[in-house]
Amino acid sequence: MSEKETISEAIEDTTSQFREESKSQLVEEPGFIKNTSDLLTEASDGKPFDQICETQPGMDTVGVHNDTVTSSSESKSERNEEQGNIQFSEMVDTHDNSQSTTETSQGPSLSVTTDIQMTAEYEAFVDFLSHEIPGKISSQLSEENQKGLDLGSDNFTVNLKAEGLQKFPQEILKTKYVKYLYLDENQIESIKGADLGGLLGLEILSLQDNGLSSLPSEIQLLHNLRILNVSHNQISHIPNEISQLENMRELFLNNNYIENIPSGLERLGNLEILSLAKNKLSHIPDTLSSLKNLSILNLEYNQLTIFPKALCFLPKLISLNLTENLISSLPKEISELKNLEKLFLGHNKLIFLPVEIFQLLKMQELQLTDNKLEVISNKIENFRVLSILILDKNLLKKIPENISHCVMLECLSLSDNKLKHLPKNIHKLKNLRKFHLNRNNIVRIPEAISYLNNMLSLELSGNMITDIPIEIKNCRKITEVELSQNKIRYFPVGLCALKYLYYLSINGNYISEIPVDISFSKQLLHLEFNENKLLTFSEHLCSLINLQYLDLSKNQIRGIPPSISNMASLHVLILCCNKFETFPIEVCTLPNLQVLDISENQIQKIPSEICNLKGIQKLNISSNQFIYFPTELCQLQSLEELNISQINGKKLSRLPQELSNMTQLKGLDISNNAIREIPRNIGELRSLVSLNACSNQISYLPPSFLSLNKLQQLNLSGNNLTALPSGIHNLSSLKDINFDDNPLLRPPMEICKGKQLHTIACYLQRTEERDEKLLEKIFKIVANNITETNFKFLCKKLNVVISETDMSTKSTVSLKERVLQALERWKMESNSSSTTALRDQLTRALTMIGAYEIMDKITALKLSASAIKF
Repeated sequence: MSEKETISEAIEDTTSQFREESKSQLVEEPGFIKNTSDLLTEASDGKPFDQICETQPGMDTVGVHNDTVTSSSESKSERNEEQGNIQFSEMVDTHDNSQSTTETSQGPSLSVTTDIQMTAEYEAFVDFLSHEIPGKISSQLSEENQKGLDLGSDNFTVNLKAEGLQKFPQEILKTKYVKYLYLDENQIESIKGADLGGLLGLEILSLQDNGLSSLPSEIQLLHNLRILNVSHNQISHIPNEISQLENMRELFLNNNYIENIPSGLERLGNLEILSLAKNKLSHIPDTLSSLKNLSILNLEYNQLTIFPKALCFLPKLISLNLTENLISSLPKEISELKNLEKLFLGHNKLIFLPVEIFQLLKMQELQLTDNKLEVISNKIENFRVLSILILDKNLLKKIPENISHCVMLECLSLSDNKLKHLPKNIHKLKNLRKFHLNRNNIVRIPEAISYLNNMLSLELSGNMITDIPIEIKNCRKITEVELSQNKIRYFPVGLCALKYLYYLSINGNYISEIPVDISFSKQLLHLEFNENKLLTFSEHLCSLINLQYLDLSKNQIRGIPPSISNMASLHVLILCCNKFETFPIEVCTLPNLQVLDISENQIQKIPSEICNLKGIQKLNISSNQFIYFPTELCQLQSLEELNISQINGKKLSRLPQELSNMTQLKGLDISNNAIREIPRNIGELRSLVSLNACSNQISYLPPSFLSLNKLQQLNLSGNNLTALPSGIHNLSSLKDINFDDNPLLRPPMEICKGKQLHTIACYLQRTEERDEKLLEKIFKIVANNITETNFKFLCKKLNVVISETDMSTKSTVSLKERVLQALERWKMESNSSSTTALRDQLTRALTMIGAYEIMDKITALKLSASAIKF
């Protein structure tokens, strides 16, 4: 389909849809037109108006998404569901434009289209567009009809996202009623020369993710433009004419090459959102302070070394993002940002925070990850509405006691610091939901933690904690606990009373027994218990009938109790690096098991009962003591990934033909063995995507190998390959290849070092053509120089049968012709697909019959051919 047809269809579909929606509204009661307040109530899903009027980029109509623009309460609930670092989301995600008929907020109020003029002329116009021939949008609509259509409130949207457009679609300009135009994810490199005067009614223009290098000065013609999104392009310069767009509310210029903010931008007095993330800005002009209506400013991932003072004089600024810059200090004037609610300064070079920052009494979210802060002032007590505080990856040795005054705090993340103790009054943070203290020097958790009864997530990994107080059982709402890499010797039984706990990680401790109390934790879904001191697979674990993920690796377990069959919900079971000497047959009773890792043990055989694992998808049995490849695995029809690499185990020398039965296999790792050949029927593994066969003794790839047309990753490094098959180009999906450390001659290693299939295939193709010609010349040398007697001996050595027909034509056909016919027949009947192999076989036969004169001529021919480089 051509670009023109695509564009026309998009407009036709939109028009038809709009007509149907309009007609459906007409059949309602006479009062079908909803008033503004009703629409607002419906759009907010029952939320108060003040919670939705800030949602411009988050709504489907804007063409971009921005987590930071959502309302305060909505932002809190969303961010508190995340784990780890809570970061300011980039404002440039695309959206589904099919619902973009609701307008976004303009200033303090939300403008919603509330009346539709369904005149007779309008119906005629809609029918006209709907039945127009595809590829032709009428530009001949009479002026009289246009005047009578009153389409000022029509929300005409044209969505041409990812349609492969290479030019700005001129057909759009033929209709004057486009208000929202989305051209994202195309290959448009310029809109210069486009007659933008035909789009005077345009309000939203989104051109993100194209190849634009600049914006034309004609952009100034779009006087009604409210939202412009040209993120993810190659723009280095913004024309000064953009200052003429006085109705602009939102401007997105993320992911470009902009080094300077254009002069005149300060004249966009109505601008509310400005996003220049991921550019090359090193300076912000003082004139930016003229944007008195700016509420959201995103300057993350730039090259700013100084906090721009101009930003301190933006009276309506609510959210400021300066993440990932080079800022080392904050000005005292930051106290002027009286309305600031969200400040993102992570990944900078801040050494301290000026006391003036604590005068920002409306602060709700403060992110300071990855700086060099050593102290937090007691003035933090001023942040009475602070909800999210992220201080990960700093140099903090203590947290001020006054943090207890931040009573609205819901998320407190202090991971990767140097804390030894928690504030004594930490228990006063009654609203705390996420408390993260990973990788500090904390020795003890105070009993007062029990007062944090709204906490959902507690992370304390990488500390020096020896025990968890029993009082933690009072934190009844906890759902996730992370206690890995501590010095805990006894399982914290207080956790067993938490009826909502579904995720528990207690890896890398010194626990040797599982208490019976864990039987009460039937709600657990995910349990990580690796690298402890367990000697047995506890019967009590088998009571966790809802558990889906269990990791008991790096313990000293030797067997599994039969009662594991009770764990019918188990999907993932990791038992690697234990003391199993035989495969635990009890595992075969788990009907829903999908992933099993039992690598790094001492297993020698796989039981036939493994076929009971009907849903198994991933199996890792690497580094065991198998004497031979376990053919029992070939019964696993559902298996998608198999790892039998033997870095630490006994080396396998062969693969069975039955391997081809695993037709669903996508990933196969047979590396670090002593395998000499790949099965001839390997091509029957039609689903294979990844094959790792490095560090073996493979010297030959069978012809069926070239049938693996889904293969994307191939590692054959460290083998004995001397030649690759000339048809390797048939592996068209191959992206990642490695033939290093092979004695390759065809092609030579210098050709393979680039790991490019195209280069290798081209070389082999040219080599094959040359070898074919060389073999033909050798045939002629033999035919021209061989004697009748030697011809008979040669036929015997090559197993070429001289038929009675050949004997009868001896008197009429010359010896030369008979020799050529015999050699061609031998070539056709030979099992070898390699021209080189045929040539070598022929020269050996000539040597054996003593045809030295012929051999001298062939040797000379070879030397001559090898001197020719190609």
